[in-house]
Amino acid sequence: MIFYILAAVVSAAVTYGLSFATWKLGTRFRLYPSIRERDVHSTPTPRLGGVAMFLGIVAAFIVASQVSWFHLVFAKPGQIFAILGAALIIVVIGVADDLWDLDWLTKLAGQIIAAGLLVWQGVQLLTLPIGGGVFVVPPVLGLILTVVAVVLVMNAVNFIDGLDGLVAGVTIIANGVFFVYSYLLARSVGEAEYFNLASLITAVLVGACVGFLPLNWHPAKLFMGDSGALLVGLLMATSAISVTGQIDPNSIQSGGVLAPAFIPILLPIAILIVPLLDFLLAVTRRLRAGKSPFSADRKHLHHRLLDMGHTHFQSVLIIYGWTAVLSGGCLLFLFLPAAWVLAILAVGVIICAIVTFAPMMSRRNPVPASPTSKEKL
Repeated sequence: MIFYILAAVVSAAVTYGLSFATWKLGTRFRLYPSIRERDVHSTPTPRLGGVAMFLGIVAAFIVASQVSWFHLVFAKPGQIFAILGAALIIVVIGVADDLWDLDWLTKLAGQIIAAGLLVWQGVQLLTLPIGGGVFVVPPVLGLILTVVAVVLVMNAVNFIDGLDGLVAGVTIIANGVFFVYSYLLARSVGEAEYFNLASLITAVLVGACVGFLPLNWHPAKLFMGDSGALLVGLLMATSAISVTGQIDPNSIQSGGVLAPAFIPILLPIAILIVPLLDFLLAVTRRLRAGKSPFSADRKHLHHRLLDMGHTHFQSVLIIYGWTAVLSGGCLLFLFLPAAWVLAILAVGVIICAIVTFAPMMSRRNPVPASPTSKEKL
């Protein structure tokens, strides 16, 4: 555990320092686009935080490569270079889009190339844990599913990047949960490079987001931009695939109790439920309107929370809450009986729903005005 913490600290420290420098340089040289109609902020803000996050992650991987404890992770350097190479491609595409607003086809092509690089070096779905067994995925199907999953997650994360601190906070919560999961797998199943790789990716990603969040908290001085959001999505998808595509559900034990067989496939979905839901709703909405699924609008989940009457801070905390309840609740299946977990999930969902829709309920049930002194008489 101490070595993962070390990697996370390196990632956080480097990201914070470079984020501060990026903010100063971006402000001085006006490296930011004009305010768009769908934007929530009103002050032009640099969008190159993803570059600082990427360099922080690279620094953490370099330090980790010098630690003998991570020998299994770096025993296949091709995979590491593929992950960092794919991340570099995504960051370059994201920076270009943040500065010059690329068309959606160019961005999609870059995303597919990055996902293809991962597959080329063996980071792909080899099996799927279905029911209590393992379904071996045919190579061609595995390639297609991996590319689709990586591109889907990247765009889903990018779609929710609309409020200060939103993506960074959601990533910290979701990847914190996934780190616990992958770490427990590595301990219960035994040494396995794909479990340790997933744990290392999540640790350095959490560290990068922790280092970036102080400058991204409302009111934000720096945005991660497409380069950061796509980078986060790429690494979240990579860590999930490196575990889900390799695991035998029957081999997972916690405290001597066989874990539910659906956890390996359910948890990655649970930690991404908010961005995936927003992505699916956005694509459906735009296709029904006869528009490109990548066309921008102001109808994302965070926009709807603002329109309900929530403040910026409240909207961010509400999405944090949903992420924590759904991802954390799913992880609890490893520790508690299913009945207890379902009860906790139900309570958490009810509380989140009440808080989410509170402004609408208050408008439907307005508090009657107190009578004036004349009415009292």
